[in-house]
Amino acid sequence: MTVPAPVPATVAAAEEPPPLPNLLPGMPAPLSPTDVYAANRELSPSVADHLPRVYVPNSRSHSVSVIDPATFAVIDTFPAGGVEPQHVVPSYDMQTLYVTNDLPIGGGSLLPIDPRTGKPGEPFPVRDPYNMYYTPDGRFALVVAEADRSLDFYDPVSWEKMYSMAVPDCAGVDHMDFTADGRFALASCEFMGRMLVFDVAQRTVVKLIDLPGGRSGMPQDVKLAPDGHTFYIADMMADGIYTVDASSFEYTGFVPTGKGTHGLYVTRDSKQMLITNRDEGSISVWDFAANSIVYTWRIPGGGSPDMGNLSADGRVFWVSGRHHGEVYAIDIVNWNLLARIPIGGGPHGLTIWPQPGRYSTGHTGVMR
Repeated sequence: MTVPAPVPATVAAAEEPPPLPNLLPGMPAPLSPTDVYAANRELSPSVADHLPRVYVPNSRSHSVSVIDPATFAVIDTFPAGGVEPQHVVPSYDMQTLYVTNDLPIGGGSLLPIDPRTGKPGEPFPVRDPYNMYYTPDGRFALVVAEADRSLDFYDPVSWEKMYSMAVPDCAGVDHMDFTADGRFALASCEFMGRMLVFDVAQRTVVKLIDLPGGRSGMPQDVKLAPDGHTFYIADMMADGIYTVDASSFEYTGFVPTGKGTHGLYVTRDSKQMLITNRDEGSISVWDFAANSIVYTWRIPGGGSPDMGNLSADGRVFWVSGRHHGEVYAIDIVNWNLLARIPIGGGPHGLTIWPQPGRYSTGHTGVMR
């Protein structure tokens, strides 16, 4: 079937509307009241001198691979500075990329990369950074300390830890996304089959949501719908996506997608969402208007698509092959595999840079 082509990143953003009445103080107002991703169709002037590169953390090889997206060639590989590099996270102001180096015992570091040169700086200690996000007001870097069962709020300039929010009932705290007003976040508890809601400004747990799969579930990536009404949650043991109401935080449904459902990526036109099914080597396409899966594409020859992101023009989906030591470049207009690139062991949360948007809320480039 024909899947609508994504909108290129050169489309101008809409005129900024008045702020939402309950907006998190300091957070930029969404450009559209019906699309939290409306800014994701235009590159900011602040990234004009950034090199087009794909950065891949190889968790088993303890390295970062750098790919030129124009040639599909690995042009650099450097040590990550930690035991298990997990994700490459754009900073809130989009001027630095951070490799989150996690240690199973709770240690760790962040390795900064200058996107103007593609070269790493010196790693610095940050405890247990399995993943990292930014509060939508840009005030804090939010380190997801999985082993510590903690969400740690750091000053993103000095990297002084300012606050810690213990989440003892959220084993395997992992991925998250924020409500449209930025006041709340929904985080996955990978090892407990549940979700955690917290108040961003107050740094307090609001609610725990037990998913239907119970302790056997493994919720992964979380993504807010463009209209801000629904959260989607990938669960790699349930082999599909759960839905949660973004106002009441009540569970609302489940849709099967494929074996090992893992990552969620909204297309540049905000009409669809790509869903990686890691254990069957496929990508499912969710259509927001149809409220259903409209297409599923399998990687020729198999694969294990995990985490990644879309090119700036929205045409190519770059995703790590977690169990195959490779990266896939997938044309999502014609649904062709453009390249299968061998790299290090255990490639995980890669990002392609630069990304369109005004600011980053973290992970592999969740832009608003």
